[in-house]
Amino acid sequence: MSHLRRVFAAAATSAAAVFVAVGALSAPAAAAGAGAASVAAGYAHTCTIRTDATLWCWGSNWSGEVGDGSGVDKATPTRVGTATNWATIDAGASHTCGVKTDGTLWCWGRNFRGQLGDGTTLNKTTPVQVGTATTWAKVSAGDSHTCATRTDGTLWCWGFNRLGQLGLGSSVYTVTTPQQVGTATTWASVTTGYAHSCATRTDGTMWCWGDSSSGQLGLGSVAYAISPAQVGTATTWSGVSAGFAHTCATRTDKTLWCWGENGYGQLGAPGALQSTPVQVGSVNTWTRVNAEVDTTCGSRTDGSLWCWGNNMTAQIGDGTTTNRSTPTRVGTATTWTTAFVASYHTCGVRTDASLWCWGNNANSQLGDGTTTQRATPAAVTLP
Repeated sequence: MSHLRRVFAAAATSAAAVFVAVGALSAPAAAAGAGAASVAAGYAHTCTIRTDATLWCWGSNWSGEVGDGSGVDKATPTRVGTATNWATIDAGASHTCGVKTDGTLWCWGRNFRGQLGDGTTLNKTTPVQVGTATTWAKVSAGDSHTCATRTDGTLWCWGFNRLGQLGLGSSVYTVTTPQQVGTATTWASVTTGYAHSCATRTDGTMWCWGDSSSGQLGLGSVAYAISPAQVGTATTWSGVSAGFAHTCATRTDKTLWCWGENGYGQLGAPGALQSTPVQVGSVNTWTRVNAEVDTTCGSRTDGSLWCWGNNMTAQIGDGTTTNRSTPTRVGTATTWTTAFVASYHTCGVRTDASLWCWGNNANSQLGDGTTTQRATPAAVTLP
């Protein structure tokens, strides 16, 4: 467990204790404001791309992760610059990266390990362009490293690499600019956890690398890998998401599989450590999964949303702070889209483009103007 994780865990435990003591269970609020298209959540900040392609962030801003240039926490959604062409967004522990519709890549926030990819280790409080390429497709921001795919099917990573999480065939500590991972041109998606990464290829295979001390690479061992290694022989993987020390993925038959650390029940399956993929129940209607820190959430074809694992800050959204070892439904709504993310707090977008958040709110990461923890989804008002 990293120092940063221990700090957040301690704060979360304290917040949870206060929450339980006062019984502050908040009911859902009515949705209002402009619509959300996507959402990303770091340890204590949140960002969303609105339906008008503008970018808004809020919450913790001590490293500049909100991107408004102030370095001051924001209690409500704050616009990042004036651009109206944001396409995708992802949030790491304390840094944020996004791709614009022109194919350029931008990052900001904490940069101690070079995770912003701008050739320095200096924090940035506003978005800085990563190189000059205009072919970036999607980006994934981890704890202290970042990976992204390009439209030509290549994969690139940078940042902290002590355990080989960049997949470059070495464990050199810090890489401050994007480096290509191998020579393959068939990468379809990539995800970054605390110190491991996983990706899918266009042939349906899945590959993981980096730290495997809890079996999070799914390779059947706890030995770390400094280059991408194929997970099993299946060619039906459709999506993958890396958490702190666990990983979950969906297959084309809409089954869900998880592996790695299971101390909070985040695998949604029995047992402690699992070093190879295990199926989560027998349901075959999963459409997407998101594994962040020690909590996992997944959406189903009926529009329902389910979460499990660590719930110390009410991030599961079931009105309690009890950890859950099996998928637990978030309310009764059947209008959740596949745009959702779970960290120490959780956010999701519904089919009417309304944005809802719940869980830890110590840094106003729920965007409601308060620091009140919420145990059930509450709508975020976007300006």
